[in-house]
Amino acid sequence: MKTVYLVDAVRTPIGRYNGALASVRPDDLAAHAIRELLARTPDLDPARIEDVHLGNANGAGEENRDVARMAALLAGLPTSVPGVTVNRLCASGLEAVIQAARAIAGGDASIAVAGGVESMTRAPYVLPKSDRPFPAGHAELYSTTLGWRMVNPRMDPQWTVPLGESAELIAEKHGISRERQDEFALASHRKAAAAQEEGLFDAELAPVAVPRRKGDPVVFAADESVRPDASLEAMARLKPSFRTASEAKWGSPRPEAGGGTVTAGNASPLNDGAAALLLTDEEGLKATGREPLARISASGLSALDPHWFGLAPVEAVNRALAKAGRTFADLDTLELNEAFAAQVLGCVAEWPEFDPAVLNPQGGAIALGHPLGASGARLAGTVAHQLARKGTGVGVAALCIGVGQGLALVLER
Repeated sequence: MKTVYLVDAVRTPIGRYNGALASVRPDDLAAHAIRELLARTPDLDPARIEDVHLGNANGAGEENRDVARMAALLAGLPTSVPGVTVNRLCASGLEAVIQAARAIAGGDASIAVAGGVESMTRAPYVLPKSDRPFPAGHAELYSTTLGWRMVNPRMDPQWTVPLGESAELIAEKHGISRERQDEFALASHRKAAAAQEEGLFDAELAPVAVPRRKGDPVVFAADESVRPDASLEAMARLKPSFRTASEAKWGSPRPEAGGGTVTAGNASPLNDGAAALLLTDEEGLKATGREPLARISASGLSALDPHWFGLAPVEAVNRALAKAGRTFADLDTLELNEAFAAQVLGCVAEWPEFDPAVLNPQGGAIALGHPLGASGARLAGTVAHQLARKGTGVGVAALCIGVGQGLALVLER
């Protein structure tokens, strides 16, 4: 098997739902990330790229089914460069990186682009087709922004509870209070704000010039959801988002726990963004004229009961570390996607040997945002840039995935 190098990683700043990137199509966001990635490697002939792998979780609108191919064309790559779009929901971007790395390791490619994109703002409403032509009744539209839609009635209803309800179950299982969740969320905002101030994201950011109807474009250059002024007092005023009744639901392990603890303040927001990474083998690396940020060592995948989806990264990380011949003691950083504070804290509770001091040192998705298809690629890129700054080390990028899956990637330098 060939060694796979992560040569560079760029991403757009992450926009809020209906925020700075609301007017930018997802295929244009992805094209921008790819274009900026290649602009930083001028020695590389784009025709040598053998595939573009992009993750995308929704794919129901302007992504036009295969956003990877669309974005490659919009980015100006030669028409000879193919593109494939992959979907593993919240880990789609990391799945794209792993699939591209696997192709290179196996000798099917020498140079590939991998990443992901999501515009949750521009995700359309969808109208299902009727079982019979020209029905007389009303039709129902489904939002594709987030969550279940058109669920098969044969599916166990416990498996399709709202994702926030699953986070509530994790909070009950591990006795994670509302206060602990809010404290974790506040720390995420403070770490992200400090990282912005110190310029730690500068190496991975590709600012977006957002067109306006009149006047020059506005340059969007910093993650929009970070709140430097966040406070525990403000978070405490937020009402629970998913559970307000006094009784627990769905077979809670602690039915006496009662009402909700998950709020908009201790969960990731809805976002827009894209990321792109350049992967090569040894021969491809020479063609770039670059020193790589890191090399890809191993990946791990796991699955469990869907309503416990937030805990799936536990085994995924365990498996990835074992494949890499590493332990938690070797880790310099673990970037675990912050879908919910309760979910991250639940994972940490199941890793007794893990040192939380290396967890999300620059903040996580609660502060930075979670554009579904892009987040996994963003995490891998962030880990790689952290290792490059240090000059050595081991890092992991990991995400939980709706419907009960977890995915992890080990990078080394």
